[in-house]
Formats: sequence, structure tokens, C-alpha cells
Amino acid sequence: MARQNKLEDHPTVIQVRRRRDRESARPAEPLDAAWLRQLCLDAGADDVGFVEIDRPEIADQRADLGAALPGVRTLISFVVRMNRESIRTPARSVANLEFHHTGDHTNDVGRHIVAELEAMGVRALNPAMGFPMEMEKFPRKTWVVGHKPVAVAAGLGKMGIHRNVIHPRFGNFILLGTVLIDAEISDLSQPIEFNPCLECKLCVTACPTGAIASDGHFNFSACYTHNYREFMGGFGDWAEQVAESRNADDYRSRVSDSESASMWQSLSFGANYKAAYCMSVCPAGEDVIGPWLDDRRAHLTQVVRPLVDKEETVYVVPGSDAEQHVAARFPHKHTKQVAMSLRANSIDGLVEGLPLIFQREQAKGMSATYHFTFTGDESRQITVTIRDRELDVADGHHGEPDLRITADTRTWLRFLSKPSLLAWALVRRQIKLHGSPRLLRDFGRCFPS
Repeated sequence: MARQNKLEDHPTVIQVRRRRDRESARPAEPLDAAWLRQLCLDAGADDVGFVEIDRPEIADQRADLGAALPGVRTLISFVVRMNRESIRTPARSVANLEFHHTGDHTNDVGRHIVAELEAMGVRALNPAMGFPMEMEKFPRKTWVVGHKPVAVAAGLGKMGIHRNVIHPRFGNFILLGTVLIDAEISDLSQPIEFNPCLECKLCVTACPTGAIASDGHFNFSACYTHNYREFMGGFGDWAEQVAESRNADDYRSRVSDSESASMWQSLSFGANYKAAYCMSVCPAGEDVIGPWLDDRRAHLTQVVRPLVDKEETVYVVPGSDAEQHVAARFPHKHTKQVAMSLRANSIDGLVEGLPLIFQREQAKGMSATYHFTFTGDESRQITVTIRDRELDVADGHHGEPDLRITADTRTWLRFLSKPSLLAWALVRRQIKLHGSPRLLRDFGRCFPS
């Protein structure tokens, strides 16, 4: 009782109680959508939408969003425009300057919105626009919010075949931000009824790795390995090259002087993208499409062709679809083989990652079913079916397998990063095969390391 009385007599408590008696500490709900939209535009956003936490399109994010802001009820999605010509230029230093500064501005916009709402008593937070920082979870999900599905649900655009959100007016020359709040909003947004994507396939033409296929297939690992070379996994591969080098001469034989300088630049200024040409060439959006409609040949000559013809190094995993694509489509570009940086450190991560690193052109002509039984640190059974360049991964064992694989979890994860361990593991019975070993070789061809 004495402690309670002491708290009630504290000057801060007295002042807060007096203020609450004079005015409401929090605006009435639901928050007025028009007022909130103007607040966001005044903060620097170029367009805004509102999505309730129960929206089916973001159901898979709900747990993580609730963990970040307990009681979250609505998401504010907003876009910030980029300068188009800065992204289109073959000079990637200019493009990366635009990415970085617009990214900083996007984070500032989110922070400003949060500050305004917090001052009114509304709990809010703004996760990073990019460069996710939950790295203790790497290589699995390292971000708080997936901005793209939220933006689509908020009516700020649709995903094009290049996997970028295309805003109906600004095209894909935008960056996305999201603010989480613990309040309801009077008028919620709905997805737009059409896709601004023109299906012109210019992104297919320009992608140096062949990550975007004309039939809509997306090779995530091809894009990640090259475009994000100086991010996350690619940086880890570079660090391993440093560690494994015997001396300076050996290091220089592995890493060119320009690569070392580029890595230093990314470490000092901010990680730089190697391409993002899919965004550069996209003509979609009301503010963007005019010149393309007027003269498609000029767009091809002035925007697309300089990127296609650019001599550059393209980073590829040995034996990957990307390596074959560069050789066939861009003989004037130079490939450099690097390790697969999407390496699982758990069986759950492995199962999630298989579709991301699957190389469907390496699976041409294959038809095989694999039963995996993992033991030891993690116990799990899965069925992997590869047929007609398509992959299916299912929990449990289904159907009659062509190859049964029983493996100690820790040994299998080591084998994925160092295939030469297979013979050692087979001799020690830490990996057991029931079926033709050729099928394991074929499996490995679809998931090169």
C-alpha cells in the first residue's frame, strides 16, 4: 500500500493523470482514412493504402506482424517514386545511388508517420524498407514484413512477371514502405482490378541471368546469386574466399581487383545491386508508358539495348540454368562461378529452400520420386518429385519411390555444401541409399551447389 501511494504521488504520474483529465490521449477510432492519407502524403509518400490485419492476402505474415507490434490491427502501405532515368542507365553507380537515397527517404517517410501517430497516442512502428536485419534467422526469413503482398492488398499495384510491384501510375519505379498501427481505419483499401503489367517481356529480354522466363517462371537463385552478389550470402562466399586464400597472390587469383574494390564500396557506402535491369526496362504505368507507346523501337534502342549489350561479369553457380543462359544468350558477358549462397542450415530451411534453388532446365527429361528420411538432430520425412521440369515437395512419404535416402541431418547439411563428403558418409552409413546412385547424381544436378 505504501508503494502504491508513493507511485500515485510521483510527479510524472500526477502530471499524466491531469493531462488525461483535460484531453483524450488517443484519437477516436476508427481513424479517419482521408485524414490519415493526407498525413502520409504530407510525410512524403506518393500513394497510400490501408489493409486490415485479418486480410487473407497477408495471413502468412500475421504471426510475425503481431510479434513485432502486439495488438496490430491495420497496415499502412505506401509508395515512394524513384527517378526513372537514374534506374535505366547502364551506369549502375547512378542506379544504386537512386536506390539508396530513395530507400533512405522511404524509411524517413515511415518514421515520420510513426512519430505523428505516436504523438497522438496511436502505437505504431515502421519496419525497414529493405536490408532486413533479423539476421539471426538467416538464411530463412529475415524481414519483419513482406512489403509487396501488403502493397498489392492495399491497391497500390500488382506483381508483374518480373516479380516487382507495378503501380498503375508510377509503374515499377517505386519503393515500398509499411507502417503497423494498433488502430482501425474508417475506410480500407482493396486490390486494383487489373494488372498494369503489359506482358511485353522486355524484362525477360534484359535479365542477364535468365531468371525471368517468358512463361512466367522465376528462377530465384539465378537472380539472387548475381544481383545480390554483395549482399548476405554473396558476401559470405567472398569472406570464405578470403579465409581460404593462402596468400595475397592466391586471393588475387580468386578475386579480381575490381571485385575487391566493389566489395569495399558496398561495405562503406551500402550494398550495391549488380543488375535490376528488369525494373529498368519496364514501360508499364500511366506516367511511364507514353514514350514506349509513341516509339517502341526508340525504347528498345535507348533503354533495353544498352543493358543487353553491356559487357559485364555475371555471377553464376556452376552447372546452373543461369550459366547456360549467359553462354547461349550473352556470349559477350563474362561468367564467374561462385558457390550457391542459399545454403540451408536446417531441414526445415532445406524444405523451404528447394523450390528457390531448383534448376528446371537441368531437370529436362527427368521423372523421379525421392523419399527422404532425416534422423538425428531433426527428424522429418519428405517426398520430392521431379517430373517434366516441375518440382513438388510434400511432407511424409507418398507413392512408390525411385530412390530412398536415409540421412543423419547434420551429415546431409554438410554434404549439401561439400558434395565430396558423400563417399565418406556412405561408407560410415550416415547416408544410406536404396535405389540407383545415379538418381542422386541427377537430383544434385537440379540443385547445384
